[in-house]
Amino acid sequence: MKKSLFILFFASQLVFSQSVRKYSNEFLNIGVDAAAFGMGKAVVATSNNVNAMYWNPAGLTNIKKYEGAIMHAEYFAGIAKYDYVGFAMPIDLQSALGISLIRFGVDDILNTTELIDNEGNIDYNRIRLFSAADYAFNIAYARKSRIEGLNFGANAKIVRRIIGDFATSWGFGIDAGIQYERNNWKFGLMLRDITTTFNTWNINEDEFDKIKDAIPGENQELPESTEITLPKAQLGVAKQFAISRDFKLLTEVDLNLRFAKTNDIISSDIVSIDPALGFQIDYLNTVFLRGGLGNFQNELQFDASKEFVFQPNFGVGFNYRGIQIDYALTNIANVGNALYSNVFSIKIAFDNFR
Repeated sequence: MKKSLFILFFASQLVFSQSVRKYSNEFLNIGVDAAAFGMGKAVVATSNNVNAMYWNPAGLTNIKKYEGAIMHAEYFAGIAKYDYVGFAMPIDLQSALGISLIRFGVDDILNTTELIDNEGNIDYNRIRLFSAADYAFNIAYARKSRIEGLNFGANAKIVRRIIGDFATSWGFGIDAGIQYERNNWKFGLMLRDITTTFNTWNINEDEFDKIKDAIPGENQELPESTEITLPKAQLGVAKQFAISRDFKLLTEVDLNLRFAKTNDIISSDIVSIDPALGFQIDYLNTVFLRGGLGNFQNELQFDASKEFVFQPNFGVGFNYRGIQIDYALTNIANVGNALYSNVFSIKIAFDNFR
């Protein structure tokens, strides 16, 4: 029953699409890597492995040899699946390359558009199943600059979105980032969708005709066929402290900026800012304990009042001979009272193998 409701959700995304949308391709804002989720996604300045191609491609310059990563998470008590796989490698001493694939999908949705036949009879044999899935293929390049400690990178993404037989789309966009390190201080800047990522939809008019009169006065015209994702920015500053010979503490504060008015704690017509804070304690770079706060929002209530809410996150990790397993307990849906999700990821650094 829950899955059948998703047809309304994805159909509404098409119906209310505009040429320029405040929220578009939101699955690309979820993030990757359980370690990053555990720190509240405050990793723009410190991401330095294969997963940096998502958080800040400039961090790929820290890769020594081949690295791979996979992640699995679930939305809404398992209704939606979110998966990621990535691979990165150095090209030479100054540059690196990475590729990744992200999928966010809801499978086995009930298509009830033909449940009632031409004579008004309900025929359950006419129910079909379909999937609504979003894909993003990314290729990233990073390079060290001539300024010591300054690295830069870019990420090109191809977006493919499929809503059963109803509609499909292709999209393209570019992200860019820089990182700078000096005296144990780390700084990061990530610019997402700097070209304004676009999606061009191809809508099946035959399937649309089956639902356009389902609600009188609604869905009478085909939705917009093109949507544009506005640019976003992330700023981060971090520092690592030596607690003792064996223990280290990494802290980071990020500012997530959208150039539109939202429910973020700091919001205006020009820019809205959502801060994120994270920390990581590691023992001999083997055992990790993480925590973070993020998604600070002025949540609109049913009585039109606003309530301040935020999202806590927790994570642990274990690294042995280049194989790192991470776990995070986090609300990947970014919905105030949504169920928390268990996120697992594995990262393999092949330079530790002989």
